[in-house]
Parts: sequence; structure tokens; C-alpha cells
Amino acid sequence: MAENKTQPTKAGVTAFLNAVEDRQKRADCRKVAAMMRRATGKRAKMWGPSIVGFGTYHYKYDSGREGDFMLTGFSPRKQALTVYVMAGFSRYDALMKKLGKHKTGKSCLYFKRLADVDERVLEQLISESVGYMRSKYETW
Repeated sequence: MAENKTQPTKAGVTAFLNAVEDRQKRADCRKVAAMMRRATGKRAKMWGPSIVGFGTYHYKYDSGREGDFMLTGFSPRKQALTVYVMAGFSRYDALMKKLGKHKTGKSCLYFKRLADVDERVLEQLISESVGYMRSKYETW
């Protein structure tokens, strides 16, 4: 069975964040990191070369495939700050309507800068997603 492509690494989170060129994006990343630390109670780890992740959960699909992945995380991509909401968005319609200017993928939330979204709503979304993941999966 194939392993997840994205794995935790020993790379330093602080060095990674300090290397974010855009000053505002770097500040936004630090705020999002603080939200995720509060939601998970976990320290950040690098997942692959460009994702800052918090906590871990173990999944097992009906197909038999299983593995470990981060509970939540983010990446300062060139086009947008990407926040990983592993629970997806379908159960958070009310929050999503109040969030502000954003786009979504299956488990990815994209926004240009933190000022484009309501920070309190974002933190609530992260916290509720982490709570859901903890209720459904083994986490650490």
C-alpha cells in the first residue's frame, strides 16, 4: 500500500516562516499558526517542504488504506494562504457564510490575506474542525 506523499519532516517551522518573503503574509501565517496551536494544543511541525501542520490523526478507509495526517495546517502559497480544514466544509455552512472573501477546495480554504476574512470566524472554523476530527479519529 502506498504511503502518503506528504509526511512530517524534521525541518524547522520558525525558519520556514521567517523565510516567507512577503511581510504581511509572514505576519498572517504567525496569526494562523497561533489559532491552530490554540485549537489543537500541539506544536507545529513541517509536513513536506511547505506545509505547517498541527496534531495528527489516523484514518482507515473501507478499502483498507490507512495512514496518518495532520489535524489541521496551512501553507503560504504564492497565490493564496491555504488553510487545511480536514473535516471539509459541508457541516460549516453558517460559518462559511460569515467568513469573508475566500475560495474552497475539498479540504482547502484559500484567501489572499487574513484581512479578507473574519479572524474570529476562521478560528472557530479551525477549532470546530479539529473537534470533529478528534471525535471521529484517533488523534495525538
